Amino acid sequence: MAKRSAALELAVLGVLSENPAHGYELRKRLVSVFGLFNSISFGALYPTLKSLVERGLITEQDANPDSPYRKRTRIVYTLTAAGQSQLGELVADNGPGAWDDELFAIRMSLFSQTESGTRIHILQGRRSRIEERLDQLQQNLAKGRERLDTYTLELQQHGLDALEREVRWLNELIAREEASAQETSRGNSSKKIAIARTITES
Repeated sequence: MAKRSAALELAVLGVLSENPAHGYELRKRLVSVFGLFNSISFGALYPTLKSLVERGLITEQDANPDSPYRKRTRIVYTLTAAGQSQLGELVADNGPGAWDDELFAIRMSLFSQTESGTRIHILQGRRSRIEERLDQLQQNLAKGRERLDTYTLELQQHGLDALEREVRWLNELIAREEASAQETSRGNSSKKIAIARTITES
């Protein structure tokens, strides 16, 4: 539960870093962007929002303060400077938790706010995690194939195929990230050389 709660908080901060939103909009974004939260209820979301407000990471404001219909008050949540700072720290974290099942999809959705080296490290960590699972499943399948019925074998093979697909996908992502990082590095080196030449010639 602690990991899921941390994942939900990160997701909320990530969504609000783009635009303020009221509860319904926020839940809709969480469901559409993060499949992890396709079953989230307002009963789970609002305690998280309350906690973030109490800690000064987001603020809540009445979207229609002049409305005569007070029961129709719609609260809009906005990221604070402290919340933006907290999000920055969380996005910069490249520890093992970043590639856990609970957090990986959220971290990847925030890659546009993440430094290149951190992105690569997270993707490599996720690949290692999936390769470990793949190796374990292959070993279990090899040892117990004779004892499994046809349907269980099909289920095991389905899981094996899914893990292999994810490893291939991660390999492609890592290759693109590394190529992009190298291109950026070469570009920066060229700029430095050009600046040095300009200074020398002047």
